[in-house]
Amino acid sequence: MAAGEVSSRDGGWRAMRSFIYQVLTGRWFMIFASLLIMSMSGATYMFGLYSGDIKSSLGYDQTTLNLIGFFKDVGGNIGIMSGLINEITPPWVVLSFGVIMNFFGYFMIWLAITGRTAKPHVWQMCLYICIGANSQTFSNTGALVTCVKNFPESRGIVIGLLKGLVGLSGAIITQLYHAFYGHDSKLYFPRVAYAGSASFVLFLLFSQLIVIIKEEINVWKSKRQESKDAIQLKVVSQLPNPPPVEELQPTIGDQASWWSNPFKPPERGEDYNILQAIFSIDMIILFTVTTFGVGGTLTAIDNLGQIGKSLGYPSKSITTFVSLVSIWNYLGRVASGFASEIFLEKYKFPRPLMLTLVLLLSCTGHLLIAFGVPNSLYLSSVIMGFCFGAQWPLIFAIISELFGLKYYSTLYTLGGGASPLGAYILNVRITGYLYDKEAMKQLAAKGLVRKEGQDLTCIGVECYKLAFLIIMAATLVACVISVILVLRTRKFYGSDIYKKFREQANRQE
Repeated sequence: MAAGEVSSRDGGWRAMRSFIYQVLTGRWFMIFASLLIMSMSGATYMFGLYSGDIKSSLGYDQTTLNLIGFFKDVGGNIGIMSGLINEITPPWVVLSFGVIMNFFGYFMIWLAITGRTAKPHVWQMCLYICIGANSQTFSNTGALVTCVKNFPESRGIVIGLLKGLVGLSGAIITQLYHAFYGHDSKLYFPRVAYAGSASFVLFLLFSQLIVIIKEEINVWKSKRQESKDAIQLKVVSQLPNPPPVEELQPTIGDQASWWSNPFKPPERGEDYNILQAIFSIDMIILFTVTTFGVGGTLTAIDNLGQIGKSLGYPSKSITTFVSLVSIWNYLGRVASGFASEIFLEKYKFPRPLMLTLVLLLSCTGHLLIAFGVPNSLYLSSVIMGFCFGAQWPLIFAIISELFGLKYYSTLYTLGGGASPLGAYILNVRITGYLYDKEAMKQLAAKGLVRKEGQDLTCIGVECYKLAFLIIMAATLVACVISVILVLRTRKFYGSDIYKKFREQANRQE
C-alpha cells in the first residue's frame, strides 16, 4: 500500500513536470513571451514626447529635428539585417542583438540631452537614434515572425495582437515611468494614479497566462490520450509504409535559392524567394502604397508635439496626444488584425481593400491638422494612431499571404522599409522645410534674426497647413494605387488561401 502511494506520487510528479515542460516549450507560451517582448519594444512611438527636449537642449531647427526623426524611422523599419540573421540563427540570437542595440542607442541620447557629454554632431544623434530604434526590428523579427510561422492559419489575429502591443508599449512605458518617477512636478495626475494604472496594465499582460495554461492543458490531455491509444494498437506489419509521392520529389520552390529565377515567380500564395518578391508587381504596388500611406501618418505622429505647440496647446496636452496615439495605435492594430481575419474567413473580404479604407480614413486626420480646427488635435491623434496602427497588420499579413512564409523573416521587412522613405519625403523635405520657412518669415516680420544654436519655433496654423494638404494628396494617390492591388488579387482572396495550412496541421495531429 505504501509502495503504491509512493508510485502514485512519483507518477503524479512526473506528469506535473511533463506538463510544466510542455507549457514552457509550447507554442502558446511562446505567444505569451512574445507579447511581453513586444509590449516593451515601442520606444520609437514616444518620439513626440521627448523630441521637444532634443530640439531645445541641442538648439536644433525643425528640419534638423525631422532629420533625426527620419533616422529614427529608418532604424525602426529597415529590418533587413534582423531578417537575414533570423534566417540562419535561433530567435534568441536576434533578440539579444536587439537588447544591446536598444541600450546603447537610447543611453547615448540620454547622455547628450542631459549634458553629460559634449554636444554631439547631428550625424552622431542620427546614428544613436537609428541604432536604438533598429532594436525594434530585432524584437519584431524574433517574436512576430516566429509566431506567424507557428500559427499560419491565424496570422491576421497573431500579427494584430503582437503589433498592437508594440503600439501600446509607448503608453505602457510612459505609465511605468511615471509610476517609478512620479516626483516630476509637471504631472497632471498624482503618482498614486500612475502606480494604479501601471499595476492594472501589468495585471492585464500577465492575466493572459490563464488562457495560455488552458490551451496547453487541452493539448496535454490530447497527447496523453493519443499515447494511450498508441500503446493499445498492435503492430500489423513491420514493413514501413512508402512515403507519399510529393515527399519523394521535392518541389521547384525547395530547390530554388533566394536569388534564382527572379522574373519567374510562382503562383500567389506559394513561397517566393527574395528576389522574386522584390521584382513582383504586387510588391512594388504595396511598397508604393506603404511609402505614401504610412509615411503620411508617421509624419503626423512624429510632429504631434510640435504641431500642438504651434497651435497653442498646453504642454500637458502634448503628453495626452502621445498617449492617445499609443492607445489608438494598439486598438487599430488589434482591430485590423481581428476584423480582416474574420471578414476574410466569412465574406472573402480582401485585406488590400481594407487597407484602402484605412488610408481614406487617415485623410480626415490630415485635413484636421491642415486647417487647425480648434481642439481637433485630440481627434486627429486618435485618427492618426488608429490608422497608423491598422495599416501594419494588414501590410504584414498581405506580404505573408501573397509571397509565402519560407523567406518571411526577410520579406516582411520590405514592407516596413517603405515607410522611412515616405517619412523622408513628406517629413524632412516637405514638412520640416515648410515649417522652417514659415518660422523664418515670422522672425523677419518681428525684425529679428536667428542666433546660432537657437531653436527655430513657428506659431500658428500656417506652420503645417500646406504640408498636410500635400500629405493628404499623397495619401489619396496611395489609395488609388492600392485599388490596383485589390483588383489584381481579387481572385486569390476569393479562394481558400489557408487550406494547405489547415491540411498540414491536420496531418501533424
